[in-house]
Amino acid sequence: MRFGLLTIWLLFLLALPLSAKKERKPGYEPLFGKAQAAYKVTSSSLKGATFYLVSGHGGPDPGCIGKYQGHELHEDEYAYDIILRLGRELMKRGAKVHFIIQDAKDGIRNQAILKNSKRETCMGKAIPLNQVARLKQRCDAVNALYRKDKGRYKRAIFIHVDSRSRRNQTDVFFYHAPGSSKGRVLTRELQRTFQSKYRQHQPNRGFDGSVSERNLYVLRNTAPVAAFLEVGNIQNAQDQKRLVIPNNRQALANWITEALVKDYKRNK
Repeated sequence: MRFGLLTIWLLFLLALPLSAKKERKPGYEPLFGKAQAAYKVTSSSLKGATFYLVSGHGGPDPGCIGKYQGHELHEDEYAYDIILRLGRELMKRGAKVHFIIQDAKDGIRNQAILKNSKRETCMGKAIPLNQVARLKQRCDAVNALYRKDKGRYKRAIFIHVDSRSRRNQTDVFFYHAPGSSKGRVLTRELQRTFQSKYRQHQPNRGFDGSVSERNLYVLRNTAPVAAFLEVGNIQNAQDQKRLVIPNNRQALANWITEALVKDYKRNK
């Protein structure tokens, strides 16, 4: 009889959810790098949401290149660092996150100068040099995951760095797909959140980041509602501070996360 009771008790324990047996261990994402691979889910504000995060260029294509204190700034490295930081914030809030562009070595980095590499892959597959093939590859990856993922709220976020005249300082600006009403709502929320943050942190500066629709390949050819962000002019000295200061890259990730939480609540 004693053995029977013990067996029943063990079966009962096995049937309990993990959280009932012991505190759930922190999550772990190797792409974040050793120092930040472990994370704790601190809220459920994005539980049920799915995100497809795509940093621009990568592999054989560094994107645009800026000059800073005798060093080169490569677009793909900074876009990737911001994407990782964004993904970590989203996951801490309970979201499901897919990193479409990945680097097995470079996690979240706290240096000003991010060294360039060509290791990035599209979820393990070599990135083509040909532009159309490269863009098609990442769109196909997003769409394949989109078809498998359950849930109503699914969003793709593309992050790039612009390149203009050195004199041309730009705020973060946002694109959505032509005719996408939900994409317009999402990018407007991003814009409003950035405006609010600039009023809070730089009240005399203002924020001029625009929202517009644009007929970009990745916006036309991905199934999820999408937002495309250009986070600054890699040639401009003031915009470069947005990239080379790690806390500024983290602030970008935090502000984007805040906007996504608002958009999710609106669409639940």
